[in-house]
Amino acid sequence: MTVPVTLRRLAHAGDLPLPARQSAEAAGFDLAAAVPDGQAITLAPGARALIPTGFALQLPAGTEGQVRPRSGLALKHGITVLNAPGTIDSDYRGEVKVLLVNHGQDSFTVSRGLRIAQLVITRIEPISLQEVELLDSTERGAGGFGSTGIVGVEAGR
Repeated sequence: MTVPVTLRRLAHAGDLPLPARQSAEAAGFDLAAAVPDGQAITLAPGARALIPTGFALQLPAGTEGQVRPRSGLALKHGITVLNAPGTIDSDYRGEVKVLLVNHGQDSFTVSRGLRIAQLVITRIEPISLQEVELLDSTERGAGGFGSTGIVGVEAGR
C-alpha cells in the first residue's frame, strides 16, 4: 500500500525533475537544486548555504519528511546536510530547502539541477511524555557515548 503525498512545483523549478527514487527499492527521493540558471552557488571549505529545491509538500498527518545527505557527495566531496536529518513537519507548506555544508578540502559548486540530498518520508507515532520519579533499570544504565563498547577501537584511529 502506498501513502499518497502531494507536492507543488514552484515557478522557479519548471524545468527541473520532481523528487524521484533512483532505483525501485530506494528509500529516498533525490532532491535537485533549484538555484537560478547561471547563478551557481560555490561553497568554500567550511561554508554552508540554504539551497532551494523548487517544490513544496503536503505530507499526511502522522508522517514527516527527513532530508538526508547523498552518500556520493559526502564521500567524494565532503558535502553533507548540516542539520541531518532535516525535518519537514506535516503542517509545513513552504518550499523545501536543503542546508548544505562543505566539510571537504576544496570548494564545491552547486549548479541548477544537481542532486543535492534525499528525502525519506516516514511515519511517526503519536507520543505522550509522562514525567516519573524513577526509570526502570537496565544493564547499560546511564552509560553514554561509547559505553556499549567498541573493543580495540580508540578515538582518532
